[in-house]
Amino acid sequence: MKFLLQAVEALGRQVTGRLILLGAICRFFISVVAMSAMCLRRPWLVVREIYFIGVLSLLIIMVSGLFVGLVLGLQMYDTLERFGSGDGVGMVVALALVRELGPVLSALLFSSRAGSAVTAEIGLMKATEQLTALEMMAIQPVARVIAPRFWAGVISLPLLNVIFCALGIGGGYLVAVQLLGVDAGTFWSQMQNAVDFHQDVMNGIIKSIIFAFAVSLIAVYEGYSAVPTAEGVSRATTRTVVVSALVVLALDFVLTAFMFRGF
Repeated sequence: MKFLLQAVEALGRQVTGRLILLGAICRFFISVVAMSAMCLRRPWLVVREIYFIGVLSLLIIMVSGLFVGLVLGLQMYDTLERFGSGDGVGMVVALALVRELGPVLSALLFSSRAGSAVTAEIGLMKATEQLTALEMMAIQPVARVIAPRFWAGVISLPLLNVIFCALGIGGGYLVAVQLLGVDAGTFWSQMQNAVDFHQDVMNGIIKSIIFAFAVSLIAVYEGYSAVPTAEGVSRATTRTVVVSALVVLALDFVLTAFMFRGF
């Protein structure tokens, strides 16, 4: 009986702690949005962070998108050819990329490269008391440091998703048409007939926008709340990658259920 009570108590502490953490994240998000006016008055702050977060992530996004398209083209052609439908590889590659693989993989790569970098940067600024120095000069760290990085992530990830999908489709074309001999006209025509702009492409972009909000918020929150030590910053960086991956996958399931299954 005592063991059961201890188990229930431990479970209650865990649930309470998670609810408190969720409330803190919501309050932090509200404060970031409320203090984002500086980003409108000084857009160069966001543009500079877009270069750091988005442009410097282009290489890994482009290379990953190309190879995902190459592998997807090979696998889908082999599977479809068993049923005599090898010419439909372009349709399957495009639907898989714009609906699921593009938004999810680009978000995971973005969190691993840009999200961890943002967390480490903000955490080091906190550890070296740069954020405290801003407060001493009557400058809000959330408005000057956090908000530009948050909005740069929100802007960058959907654009990176589009590039990822474009390179993935290009990789599928190279494999299917140039390597496996699928007719180019059939490849593009079946893709155009099967992929709907509003139902497929726009829903994929909406997914990437929601992922961008989630990943960017996790990255800046973990950096801002990190323990100001080397170990604390490293743990915050690790939490950013792990939590972002889990949140992206969970959100993908929920969004897919609502968008494509009508739940």
